[in-house]
Amino acid sequence: MEALLCKKLGDPTVPLGGSDDSPLTLSTTHPIPELDSPTSVLVRVKATSLNYANYLQILGKYQEKPPLPFIPGSDYSGVVEAVGHKVTKFKVGDPVCSFAALGSFAQFIVAEESHLFRVPDGCDLVAAGALPVAYGTSHVALVHRAQLQANQVLLVLGAAGGVGLAAVQIGKACGATVIAVARGDEKMQILKSLGVDHVVDLSKGNTTDSIKGFLKSRRLRGVDVLYDPVGGKLTKESMKLLNWGAQILVIGFASGEVPVIPANIALVKNWTIHGLYWGSYRIHRPAVLEDSLKELLSWLERGLISVNIFNCFSMSKANLAFAALKDRKAIGKVMIVLDDHMTTPRSKM
Repeated sequence: MEALLCKKLGDPTVPLGGSDDSPLTLSTTHPIPELDSPTSVLVRVKATSLNYANYLQILGKYQEKPPLPFIPGSDYSGVVEAVGHKVTKFKVGDPVCSFAALGSFAQFIVAEESHLFRVPDGCDLVAAGALPVAYGTSHVALVHRAQLQANQVLLVLGAAGGVGLAAVQIGKACGATVIAVARGDEKMQILKSLGVDHVVDLSKGNTTDSIKGFLKSRRLRGVDVLYDPVGGKLTKESMKLLNWGAQILVIGFASGEVPVIPANIALVKNWTIHGLYWGSYRIHRPAVLEDSLKELLSWLERGLISVNIFNCFSMSKANLAFAALKDRKAIGKVMIVLDDHMTTPRSKM
């Protein structure tokens, strides 16, 4: 089978096999994984999503460092190819999605039956491959941790990225007033199309003043929940907008700078600070992930959320996919699609 192998750590935006600097190699003879238990399922991968964690992992800068060589990749969708003799929930041909610690950048992957989710009829299978990590992260953060309510104000930083767009849509699905911060006219238009109550372009004017003006116009006291995958200076500025009793969701540090949240101010203002490492829920709270993804698939089926796919690439062009992620050009999700008939990237809403 075809599989994308990381044989050494380095920059995944370097063309595959183009030089000694390339960490990624496209293998066409990698063995198809075998069913390793009576309840395991072999999935033919249709689409797999790029997440910032995948980029960091290939660079060697992620908290989890697998031994070399390894096949990167986490969330994916596909079709059941074979099942163990004790599998009862799935049959050959069923559309499914899931996530793994490693291994989805390949034509086939093996998963335990309990780790797979059936994609509802009528849902786009490529979109389902983008759902688990980005939308799962935002759903667990907002619904499970912050318990976002309809009468609250949600501020989403990095709102045009994968987890940011997910947080915006989940916030609207929960009935919250959503403020979104991003950069650039195209990102502003997409956020407005999702029904965001107020959008802020970082390249134009003062972010804090813009949000304060909106809050005043709506007679709102401040922000109740801060969703922060960015970090750095923007986090510090956003703290000026938080209500007494606000909740801060620490999702990541796309800016490259880990922010300092003053403990004395958190004490005086009764803030709650949530660290959210979504992947660890499979170990510590697997039932939370299962309930979360089931609800997200239900929302996808009912049209309450939609997955914005920025572009799709073949595995041989994986470096271009990572470049779109690295350069922050992506609005929504970047995908690798394993389809013999797909020859050019595509974009859809």
